Amino acid sequence: MAFGLSPKYTLELPAGELSHEHLLVLLLEAAKQLNWNIGYADENGFVAYTKFSMSSWAEEVTVKLEADHAILNSECTGNQMMDWGKNKRNIEALEAAFTELKSTLSPEHLDEKYAELKQGWELAEAEATEAPPTATKGKLTSIFSIFVPTEGYFVTPIIINLNILLFVLMVMSGVNFMLPDTESLLKWGANLRQLTLQGEYWRLFTCCFLHIGILHLLFNMYALVYIGLLLEPYLGKTRFVAAYVLTGIVASTTSLWVHEQTVSAGASGAIFGMYGVFLAMLTTNVIDKSVRKAMLSSILVFVVFNLANGTKSGIDNAAHIGGLLSGFAMGYLFYPSLKSPDRMDLKLGTIGVIALAVIFGCFLVCKSVPNTMANYEAKMRTFESMENMALEVYHMPKTAPKDSILVEIKDHGLYYWHEMIKLLNDLDRQKLPEQIHARNKLMINYCELRIKSYDVLYKAVEENTDKYTDSIKNYNEQIQAAINELKGKN
Repeated sequence: MAFGLSPKYTLELPAGELSHEHLLVLLLEAAKQLNWNIGYADENGFVAYTKFSMSSWAEEVTVKLEADHAILNSECTGNQMMDWGKNKRNIEALEAAFTELKSTLSPEHLDEKYAELKQGWELAEAEATEAPPTATKGKLTSIFSIFVPTEGYFVTPIIINLNILLFVLMVMSGVNFMLPDTESLLKWGANLRQLTLQGEYWRLFTCCFLHIGILHLLFNMYALVYIGLLLEPYLGKTRFVAAYVLTGIVASTTSLWVHEQTVSAGASGAIFGMYGVFLAMLTTNVIDKSVRKAMLSSILVFVVFNLANGTKSGIDNAAHIGGLLSGFAMGYLFYPSLKSPDRMDLKLGTIGVIALAVIFGCFLVCKSVPNTMANYEAKMRTFESMENMALEVYHMPKTAPKDSILVEIKDHGLYYWHEMIKLLNDLDRQKLPEQIHARNKLMINYCELRIKSYDVLYKAVEENTDKYTDSIKNYNEQIQAAINELKGKN
């Protein structure tokens, strides 16, 4: 059974009475008549790319000549999972154009065309300085080959295996495989501003290998396999690893910069980075012109669609954009070393400069971003400490002197309740989530009730009377109701 990531359609076309050379010429002329871009051709076949349109997403059509037939194959260049019959229509159109030309072109004309083609191939071979990277997409022979490193597809399966291994370890530890909770994600290395900025900068890296459920993992790994098959043969192992890790870190930093309370995880930021690298390369002459036109349209559709989909709630589009833009920049920075493949110093020097720029840039961003939630939590710890001191009056022994109790109520209790209101008002002037501001209002109300209660308690102790008992009881009931509301019991 044939295996492939992208939708495809294959047909065997019998040669009949046609010679090997005539069959090739007729199929090439048919592809040209359909206005397809011819990417590569030799005496054994050719590769062509359909035009991008509403009915075609620039599919790759390969023609391979055998002894007595030709194998026609049309395959999607994008990472769409369905082709809606596009590939079949491409092959049918090629076959129809071939049949029409077969009845109109004479053997002599076909001989002339083949002679011209052969002369062109010989000239191109003489001028070629290096062979293009071998396309790896067709090398996947089974589902298991996705996970096995091979020449031109070495780093990608290792990254995929690391992502899957981490997910398996999470599930084995008891994490829900469909929808992990926030606590579990943070425990395993997810990115969250208040934790990352408190010195846990390793989260910018670890979150790139962590996924929020099995579906999140599967979709990301599908996209990674696709871009890895296309891009790794051009970049090579070292540049590919560097691009994945560095764009992933930029994506994580972008998410941290934009989102204050979002728990971020997933390989999509780094994957968008790899698509950014490929987009940049598709605008240069590193990749053959005919391939560029087809792939550029397909990759742009993928990027635009997924960025639009990222506007939905729960998707970290900031990481996608950060990864994409940093990858786009890296693609251009890689260009000199890609054009001089023998210059190891240029390749490693470029990677080193990019790595230093990314680390320094991300460091500056992290230092400039206010960690308001961490500050809020520190203030809340101060609030809790002051509250404990304000409540000390209730822990005084019953035999305590009257003056001591009055001092405790006035100089400690009332003082700290007023200070806590000042603290909460100060927090309300800061940029915090709306739910925090709403909670602050409830806490201010709680403190104000405590102040009123202490004022009455002070009078009761000072006057040594029971006439305020009902008022104190009423305030205590309101205080308990406020506490319950803060705890979410109401």
